[in-house]
Amino acid sequence: MKTPVTNIHGTAIVLGTTGFLVTGPSGSGKSALALSLISEVRLRGRFAALVADDRVDLTLTNNRIIARCPPAIRGLIEIRGAGIAAVETIPACILDWAILPVKAPFNPRLPPESEELQLEVGMVLPLLHLPVDDAISSVGALVALLPEKLGI
Repeated sequence: MKTPVTNIHGTAIVLGTTGFLVTGPSGSGKSALALSLISEVRLRGRFAALVADDRVDLTLTNNRIIARCPPAIRGLIEIRGAGIAAVETIPACILDWAILPVKAPFNPRLPPESEELQLEVGMVLPLLHLPVDDAISSVGALVALLPEKLGI
């Protein structure tokens, strides 16, 4: 029996051994945040990779959410204002967290506690709000929020 595939708008990445789904409306900075996180984690000498940008295929296997890239856009990422770039990718990852890029002013100042992103595959991911401005390193914020999960 073939596992059902759900295609969603988002970007999937791996940092270290942790899979992230970057979510949010068009123009919210998902691709830019993903590129920034991947670049900075690699500069720290750790593994980081893109799985899919803009569209992500999700499946549910053994109660884990698996992210893959639709074949038509494999290896591509949009750099808003500059164009489409070819980048190295990995074929799939298990998703552990969702990230919502947020820009100042932050209103409300703090996100809801234990917020989750409901996915159409029937599972949820814990959701982190991650600032995307020049005042704070995105990886620095992620390491502060999830120190025991990243090891970077």
